Amino acid sequence: MQEEEKKNGEQTPAKRRPVGSKQEQSDGLDQPVSVPDVSAVVGIGASAGGLEALEELFRSMPTDTGMAFIVVTHLNPSHKSLLPELLAKTTELPVEIASSGLKIKADHVYIGPPGGQLSIEGGKLHRLEKDAEHAPRMPINYFLRSLAKDLGERAACVILSGTGDDGTLGLQEIKAQAGLAMAQDPQSAKYDGMPNSAIATGLVDFVMPPAAMPGQLVEYVRAPSLGAPLSGESAPVI
Repeated sequence: MQEEEKKNGEQTPAKRRPVGSKQEQSDGLDQPVSVPDVSAVVGIGASAGGLEALEELFRSMPTDTGMAFIVVTHLNPSHKSLLPELLAKTTELPVEIASSGLKIKADHVYIGPPGGQLSIEGGKLHRLEKDAEHAPRMPINYFLRSLAKDLGERAACVILSGTGDDGTLGLQEIKAQAGLAMAQDPQSAKYDGMPNSAIATGLVDFVMPPAAMPGQLVEYVRAPSLGAPLSGESAPVI
């Protein structure tokens, strides 16, 4: 769906470096970790209605992008998640349940735990289990914040169908590190709360249906420089 180009009156973001490059110490920021052979790490947040969006996204995902994908959802810790099995039927990418100390690999999909908090540090995933009473209210924000800190501009986030605004604060931190932010077109989302909240920040780079996202992600990581112009659907006027 052709959308209007986003008109952003905010200050111009800092020039981005090539994918896989290290940030200079002179930036005054923590130097992102090096993850060999991984072009970018994509944090994907989904909640109510997210299964259909996730299936649509991964059904169109090539198997040789060099990206790693970490899916964080809102699930009650007392219920067993069937998401790994369901996604495995949709994509040829290996689908794994995230476990503490697991080092991420390119062209793999990792599923966060129901009701627990997932983070990434040093290119490795870490789980913090919670019972139903103390389950985190914003697990997507929690993960995206750790992703921004750990991967810098090699971090990307995708906000899919869901109610509420989880993922919005994490997206802002991804953008503060010059990473990529995408949101599902609200018209294609079963529940548009999370995508609309993300879009309202004015920071989302691309708004599109899930099936169109893989092509844009591939173009992003294969560009000579992350600062190079990207074609495709840009965010609509807010």
